[in-house]
Amino acid sequence: MNTAVILAAGLGSRLNKELMKKPKGFIEFDSQAIVIKSINKLKSIGITKIIIGVGYLSEYYEALEDNQTIFCVKNHLFSSTGSFFTLYNLSNHLKEDFLLLESDILYEKRALSVLLNQHKNDVILASGNTSSGDEVFIEVDKDNCLLTLSKSQNDLSDVYGELVGLSKISMHTYQILCKWAVKNMNQAKKIHYEEALAEISDKKDIYVEKIEDLIWTEIDTEAHYKRAFDYIYPELLKKENE
Repeated sequence: MNTAVILAAGLGSRLNKELMKKPKGFIEFDSQAIVIKSINKLKSIGITKIIIGVGYLSEYYEALEDNQTIFCVKNHLFSSTGSFFTLYNLSNHLKEDFLLLESDILYEKRALSVLLNQHKNDVILASGNTSSGDEVFIEVDKDNCLLTLSKSQNDLSDVYGELVGLSKISMHTYQILCKWAVKNMNQAKKIHYEEALAEISDKKDIYVEKIEDLIWTEIDTEAHYKRAFDYIYPELLKKENE
């Protein structure tokens, strides 16, 4: 696998005005943007093509383009669409299986290796309980394949883990997603990519790989940012130095 997609079109509207001056992927830890940290991790495991789906303040990401490894594709409807439409918007640029990442996450490098080494073609990464707030909970079937997901545990019969924001998607599954989007465009424009995966879970098995003790966080809110600064990033540094 040589390709990765980073979804980075979001407004970051739940962050404070100071943090919103840049896209979420450009929040810095030790003077380095978290999207740069992701790009460096991806390159270190052999990814040679990184497509970034951009929208809000796209010029920040476009400044990273080198026409060799990093390419940006703009979702011009970013202010009124969800992350799935940003992914769908890449249909003319994706030709092979890919890793799929959210732009606003800090995570251990081993998460990427686990995805690559999993022999199944379509894999969502899950973690154990984080109590971070704003979690997306996952329910699986007896074979650990995706059944459904929700931000409310009450919507699920059983919670297997929490969505991390790192996945491996086959080209075949991406094509199924795109066909579903064409038939359901009004819905496709509104939902996030993980909801679209749940929509096609009856047509395609999507395995959920769980790393119980994974150190990671998304940064969607000010509380997430504080948790990342106070706890998650120091823990990641400690892990890297072991």
